[in-house]
Amino acid sequence: MGRLFGTDGVRGVANLELTAELAYRLGQAGAYVLTAETRHMPKILVGMDTRISGDMLESALVAGICSVGAEAICLGVIPTPAVAYLTRYYNADAGVVISASHNPFEFNGIKFFNNRGYKLPDSIEDKIEEIIKDGSVEIPKPTGKDIGVKSIKESALDDYIAFLKGTIEGGLEGMKIAIDCANGASYQAAPLTLYDLGADVCVINNEPDGVNINMNCGSTHMGGLKKFVKESGAHIGLAFDGDADRMLAVDENGNLVDGDQIMAIIGLELKNNCKLPGNAIVATVMSNMGFDIMARREGLNIVKTKVGDRYVLEEMLDKGYVLGGEQSGHVIFLQHNTTGDGLLTALQLLQVLKKSGKKMSELASIMQVLPQVLKNAKVSNGKKHKYLEDEMIARMCADLEAEFHGEGRILIRPSGTEPLVRVMIEGKDQKYITERAEELARVIEERLA
Repeated sequence: MGRLFGTDGVRGVANLELTAELAYRLGQAGAYVLTAETRHMPKILVGMDTRISGDMLESALVAGICSVGAEAICLGVIPTPAVAYLTRYYNADAGVVISASHNPFEFNGIKFFNNRGYKLPDSIEDKIEEIIKDGSVEIPKPTGKDIGVKSIKESALDDYIAFLKGTIEGGLEGMKIAIDCANGASYQAAPLTLYDLGADVCVINNEPDGVNINMNCGSTHMGGLKKFVKESGAHIGLAFDGDADRMLAVDENGNLVDGDQIMAIIGLELKNNCKLPGNAIVATVMSNMGFDIMARREGLNIVKTKVGDRYVLEEMLDKGYVLGGEQSGHVIFLQHNTTGDGLLTALQLLQVLKKSGKKMSELASIMQVLPQVLKNAKVSNGKKHKYLEDEMIARMCADLEAEFHGEGRILIRPSGTEPLVRVMIEGKDQKYITERAEELARVIEERLA
């Protein structure tokens, strides 16, 4: 058995890799490790997205939590960032989310938050994993009145929406907003929040059936929303992923507004209001070169980290920054929440849009997005970290970098959750960089099969 925890919890095909038995053991071990110091019956929140496997895994996870004497408080279908917030709001000892985010419906995942609403550090995940794998730790199994219980928190969604509305000033009256809920965890939260704030809301992909989550919709498939925005005459379009921890936008003309542009727009507003410490935005090495060009012009500092929201968050906490995120639309506002929050990001962007009186396309034009191509190379899971050791791959990358003369770049990285190596090439000529990215991805597939 390889390492259970990836870059974002435990993920796999439900009932094949992520089984009910594993979910039970994760519930047991997670509850034991995260509540070991408590002197009361621990409270652990459990939320999930709309996948068909959610009920199966929730039942097993809850059983594991209860078996060690903890209370499992079920929140139902709710965005991942809601669990992070509500863990703090309800003064719970931990939170758990059953979701595989933007992955296809047959996958699912289990992710823990500590009592402060932060994802677990590697050291805590290692403790949980060690207990599951070697069984050397004797987990207490109380009996009688000390056995844990399950409860349902009916007000969870309302409490989260109330929090979201409190993060902006005023309402959204007069704004026509199109949203794509990805048939996922935002299917209730997003429309209700925007309705409550007075917006005219048009919705697509808000009828989950257990298997249509992320299916040609949401923030990973923007075509439907682009068309819907133009057809509906909306001022802006917002697309969420399956667990609603990320959001991408579309302007009134149907053009994509990505995470870099969203951070640029909101970051400049925060800077102008003296609410951006160090005038800094934390981004990853995947951010577009246009982001850096904009930042130099506007007096912003872009701090770069490795790819992954956990690295962005670590840098923010270490240096006291308040805004950071990824091009994918996973944006963290530390003054409001402890993890990426798609709905929170949407409201911060909408607030700037309304206050400015400009069109979304005007706001987005602050940053010119240079052409960027991302290709996935399907490789053996065991070899995906060995691309740097292959002489042919290394030589191709070096030759391309030399060819660009500083007007383009190449970034290769293994996926944290799938047997893929991601190839990103950026430059001025879309056709050329596409051809070279396809060529490099093909060679990586052949060499690392």
